[in-house]
Amino acid sequence: MASTNGAMSTGSPAWPVATIALAQLLGTSLWFSANSATDDLMRAWQASAADIGWLTSAVQSGFILGTLIMALGGLADRYRASRIFVCSAIAGALFNAGFVWLSEGLASAMLFRFLVGLSLAGIYPVGMKLIVSWAPERTGQALAQLVAMLTLGTALPHGLREVGAELPWQAVILASSGLALLGALLILWLGDGPHLPDARQRQASASGAARRATVLDAFRLPRFRAAALGYFGHMWELYAFWTVVPLLVSHSVLAAEYGVLGVSGMAFGIIAVGALGCLVGGLLSRRLGSARVALGALAGSGLCALLFALFWEGLPAPALGLLLLVWGATVIADSPQFSALAAKACPRELVGAALAIQNSIGFAITVVSIAATTALFERVGLNAAWLLVPGPIFGLLGFAWASRQGAHDDGGAPLRR
Repeated sequence: MASTNGAMSTGSPAWPVATIALAQLLGTSLWFSANSATDDLMRAWQASAADIGWLTSAVQSGFILGTLIMALGGLADRYRASRIFVCSAIAGALFNAGFVWLSEGLASAMLFRFLVGLSLAGIYPVGMKLIVSWAPERTGQALAQLVAMLTLGTALPHGLREVGAELPWQAVILASSGLALLGALLILWLGDGPHLPDARQRQASASGAARRATVLDAFRLPRFRAAALGYFGHMWELYAFWTVVPLLVSHSVLAAEYGVLGVSGMAFGIIAVGALGCLVGGLLSRRLGSARVALGALAGSGLCALLFALFWEGLPAPALGLLLLVWGATVIADSPQFSALAAKACPRELVGAALAIQNSIGFAITVVSIAATTALFERVGLNAAWLLVPGPIFGLLGFAWASRQGAHDDGGAPLRR
């Protein structure tokens, strides 16, 4: 039986959450699909590590523009989330295929990767809104499942590359397009949840200017601002780390000691373990609250970055591998909790736009950190990890500052969600 907003009625929110999470896994496999072919692209186009970084930054730039359009134009709250997700997944699959079939060099490749990023703006933040629409009472844990799938989706191309080592790189990247289309079918079947206002119920008379002002005014809410500042510090570290993971492996003792696993295999493991970090963080959030889990994970990933930068030359391969696995688990575990805090801090009718604008700013930060880290890697090698350390420090300090402001505004009430 269909619900009042056209969604499939599935009873318990567990199945919708699982469906959305699986669709997120499939759709976000587009994000790092090109990075799975790093070595092949560097040979074919005589590209450097910095050039591969620019390919990743092109995806981030497209994502930024897409989320800005959705947030400031009100698209995230004017149209059904499921419809946006389906259209975006189909478009992303086509642009990803265009990257394989039509790219003739770095410039044309960057254009297609930009368009893939534009499409991902309708998958990732909209997936978060879908989660809120189905399970608002357990947002932290549900978003943890969603971001766990984003993490696996990010790692998936590396896994496909390792499994299909004998296949041409074009086939591995095209596999991501097929997965994204399957994700679109899942959301087309599921539809929207019943716990957010239907787009058709919004006041049609609200002007675009008024909507933009309302979205930006979310940053006046101390609790939203605290979550956003923590998220921004987290984002400085996260995507730059994911981008350079294959380089951290191939230029360290791990490549020689565990060559049988392959660089792609080890990169897959280091990134994919973040899914476990998200799930554990989601469970802990039910007991400890999202704020404590987010801050603990952010502090943990910052410590891992510092330890790697200090000791990568002297650590034996088992210790270095363990450090990277812990880093991979903690670097993403805070993301769903910061998003849950942000979603709970703003009015429900603005959840989509508020999450989109937070994502937009956060991913703008990643463009700078990715470009800076990959460029620095060309000069100083693995010591470029030092550039990732300031992100967690800023996030922790920013969260603490905004939380103190919120405590004053709320009469001393602590920030715990």
